Amino acid sequence: MARDYYEILGVPRSASVDEIRKAHRRLARTLHPDVNKEPDAASRFGEVQEAYDILGDEEKRKRYDRFGHAGVHGPGAGAGAGAAGGAGAAGGEAGGASWQEVDPETFQSIFENFGDFFSVGSRGGSGRRSGKRGAAHDFDFGGAHAGASGSAGRAHGGFGGSGGAGADIEAEATVAFDTAALGGTTQLALDLPGGRRERIDVKVPAGIADGARLRLRGKGHAAPGGGAAGDLVVRVRVAPHPWFRREGLDILLEVPLTIAEAALGASVEVPLLRGTATLRIPAGAASGRRMRLKGKGITDASGRSGDFYAVLSIAAPENLSAEDREALERLRERLPDPRRDLWHR
Repeated sequence: MARDYYEILGVPRSASVDEIRKAHRRLARTLHPDVNKEPDAASRFGEVQEAYDILGDEEKRKRYDRFGHAGVHGPGAGAGAGAAGGAGAAGGEAGGASWQEVDPETFQSIFENFGDFFSVGSRGGSGRRSGKRGAAHDFDFGGAHAGASGSAGRAHGGFGGSGGAGADIEAEATVAFDTAALGGTTQLALDLPGGRRERIDVKVPAGIADGARLRLRGKGHAAPGGGAAGDLVVRVRVAPHPWFRREGLDILLEVPLTIAEAALGASVEVPLLRGTATLRIPAGAASGRRMRLKGKGITDASGRSGDFYAVLSIAAPENLSAEDREALERLRERLPDPRRDLWHR
């Protein structure tokens, strides 16, 4: 039996959005595979991500509170009043029109850098390459920086195909932050209609963004009359990282400094996506200042690179000794008032 999402996050059913967010952040930092090397850390991390995906979304949480797991994973889950043709819970994104939202420049950059995409799981002699179970599959892209996805996925009936093709299946799945940023191969686990559960090893292109959509050709519903099968359409969710935050192709890292380091300057070693770097903190550094390492952010599949930003944060000391407190009191008397010229009219 599936575990209760509130139990997974360790919050009561009356928890506020902020309490759910804080619980998720705490657990993600503790269980992230880059930090926690216990054998079950990855599976527990996947549980936490799935729980937050449901409870962190107002509409999904309402359905879960009312119907339990069936309300968010069962047949027709998320279909609103007036939904037609078996459309999924993508909030109006079902239907062929959603694939027209990508701008021409994005399509051009994708096709220039990836050439002809492979498709897998075809039926019959349609010219598609059939994929063997367990092999890594390439995806056809449905959005900018799209790629394949990771640990826990949910699928439901999608929009119908055209020209006698089978209907598509829509799914959502989570990929680890590092895999999304750097690329690699990960396993996609999906619960499909009819009680089927399938795992597929998928190649993830570097730089995939949260919310990107992708297609796996021929992995949807079988077509009546022996026509081409529909596609599996996956919306990617990128898991948060315990240290890094992403803005486009840029990576941000909060770097705490002591009062002395901020005032006097310091050399601080910080982690990057790959390796480490030494920051030279200038004397008098202010909290919130960003220090940039050019080109050390995410490099996507088209070769574009973002930057790495160390965001400085001054950490005030706690539990001072009497001697340290006296020293700071003496220093405070000699320091100029930083607000002196700010608010006077």
